[in-house]
Amino acid sequence: MNVSSLKARYLDSCQKHEVQPNSAILSWFSQAKIQSSNNEKCSIAISLDQLRDADILPLTNLLMSSDSADIDAVDIFLESNSDLGKENVKALINAVNLKLRVIDLQDLALGNDFLDLLQGCLACQVFNLRSINIQKLNMVGSFLQLHTLRLDFCTSLASLQKDCFSGMPNLMRLSMCETTIANLMATTGALSKLPSLVELRFQSCLCCKDTGACSNLQGQHNLQSEVQEKDEFLVSVCKLDLKNPAITLKYITHCRSPICFEKYYREYMISMLPGLEVLDNLPIGKTERELAMTTAEKYYEYLPYKRHHKESVVSVLHKREMGTNVIHYQRPFKPKQLHPYRNGQNFFLRSLCAAKIGSSMWPLLHPLSKFSHSFKTENKKLRPRQFEYHPSNPSLMVFGSLDGEVVVLNHENEKIVGYIPSVGRAMSSVLGLCWLNKNPSKLVAGSDNGSLKLFDINYMSREVSGSFCSSSAATFDDFEQLTSLHVNSTDDQLLASSYSKGLALYDLASGKRLQLFTNIHQEPINVSKFSHHSPYMFATSSFDHDVKMWDLRQNPMRPCYTASSSRGNVMVCFSPDDLYLLVSAVDNEVKQLLAADGRVHMNFEIAATGSSHNYTRSYYMNGRDYIISGSCDENIVRICCAQTGKRLRDVHLEDTESGNSIFVQSLRGDPFRHFHMSILATSTRPSSKWEIIKVLKGMAKIVLEFTQVNLLGSSCYSEEYSSGQCFHPSCCLGG
Repeated sequence: MNVSSLKARYLDSCQKHEVQPNSAILSWFSQAKIQSSNNEKCSIAISLDQLRDADILPLTNLLMSSDSADIDAVDIFLESNSDLGKENVKALINAVNLKLRVIDLQDLALGNDFLDLLQGCLACQVFNLRSINIQKLNMVGSFLQLHTLRLDFCTSLASLQKDCFSGMPNLMRLSMCETTIANLMATTGALSKLPSLVELRFQSCLCCKDTGACSNLQGQHNLQSEVQEKDEFLVSVCKLDLKNPAITLKYITHCRSPICFEKYYREYMISMLPGLEVLDNLPIGKTERELAMTTAEKYYEYLPYKRHHKESVVSVLHKREMGTNVIHYQRPFKPKQLHPYRNGQNFFLRSLCAAKIGSSMWPLLHPLSKFSHSFKTENKKLRPRQFEYHPSNPSLMVFGSLDGEVVVLNHENEKIVGYIPSVGRAMSSVLGLCWLNKNPSKLVAGSDNGSLKLFDINYMSREVSGSFCSSSAATFDDFEQLTSLHVNSTDDQLLASSYSKGLALYDLASGKRLQLFTNIHQEPINVSKFSHHSPYMFATSSFDHDVKMWDLRQNPMRPCYTASSSRGNVMVCFSPDDLYLLVSAVDNEVKQLLAADGRVHMNFEIAATGSSHNYTRSYYMNGRDYIISGSCDENIVRICCAQTGKRLRDVHLEDTESGNSIFVQSLRGDPFRHFHMSILATSTRPSSKWEIIKVLKGMAKIVLEFTQVNLLGSSCYSEEYSSGQCFHPSCCLGG
């Protein structure tokens, strides 16, 4: 090897570029010469903290022009800190790409776009990016030699993109300790693209520095663990299947990522990644793998409608056209009338939904800029507070703002259909909205100052203006401190609930108050809802922990029954067929009750956060097969099967501009489209951005302050209730 000439060529390059030679670089060549004289492989270890920006050009010119026989391998590492610009770091990496063996960078101020600069081919075998400020892992390209990737302490890393690992067929070891990754389902979906992955960490054993099995556990098997939180560590008591079954040892983990706190995290990871041998420094034995598969199947739904195998959309369509049965048919839910015969149209529609959901776990968040801008004037921006889909027109939606405005919009073509400047007095939040059923051009809106009005969208202005045709509006008697309103199935009566623990019943035609029910709960009533099919039956949910069913034909002060939650109730709604009540209490306590007598039919067992202000709302999606649930302290919407309680998908929300999380204020299932929903979300940042997110089949669109999701492709009151908690109406009141 002609290593001795490297130093001379480096000096010539420095002279050519008028740069003083770097003594550290000269020493690297001297070390390489020693290796060569000992008949060892010639490798150069480049320390970035010993380089200046001026050193890069002569060094890269030398490395790019050197004979391939001169150097066998190059390692690039950073021991402390460096002032090198990211463009120079990129240039250095590209200059030695084919000879790269290890890249080890720590605390380097590279920014989130550094990985974008490296897209393409990297020939390194080990890539360590510790404590680097990256928010998304965008490593699209070819990394055929990469077998170890460490992203520990990248605390800004919150999500994995669908194809971020697609170019790493030989990656065997991956560590992402102390990141902010939390989406269990999307993360396992991304990791499933790694066919060679055998070692994975999201938290590390206290005594281990690498991804492999803890040295204290080597040779053991049939491992089970029970994880519990203790101070800043996680302590596991490991039961080992040894000759002496009484032997146990303490296993302490730290540097954990939020994903580790997801319920059944370990079991789900093991079941979804069958090739994994070590998880969080704990080896995976045969017994644990079998138990994990059983647990995951019990609590998670792989595909909708109990299907266990993915099927392509083309295959489903072909079978429908040929009139043949779908192979992986599962017995339908009861009652049978909701799940017709296997050759029926609804069965194939469910098959298509399952195929589409099975193809993607990443809803696409896409801001509809034209829609957003159309709502802005020079000095004004609308701030949604409540919204409802239209009952018969799939393209329409209405939302009410924090400033009392009512806006009817076409969420498909991004056009305003109607605008009302204020329901009541200025600066009052719209907490109640309800379309009429038999006359769907009309809707009722109510604000927290007690104003209630009936509007006809045919008489609304189509521009954001300060006036509207007053002859189109009917006004009801005020009902102070309103929290919700709802119209019955025959459009003749309106029910309004109040923060003052009472209800009011109105005649919809005249606007007159028919009855006033006072103190029917011990604490404020957040929501009252009529049933879908009976004009007399309605349910109320209160922060006194009770849900009550009422019949207007009976004694109005005696409920049909009372069902209780362990926490204050935020939301109640009927299933589309009125067979069930879906009840949501504070901090993810979600249950489905039998509407006939209030017995618990399904407890969804969503993990609590421990926050007494984590107000949870849940609704049915299209039909009553699935429910959606979200809370104001969390950036996640959970989709669960209403018949089994199993989790189907999680939708994590984030601000596409800043990458920060946004939190669920309210949500609705799209009544016309399977697995579509909209979410009203807000940010905790000072700008207080409110968004309604429209989730579509596998993609999502941010509509103004809304987000619509497709899985297939206010003034504050000073009152406190008896427990001493202070309500914040912007978060807790209304549906």
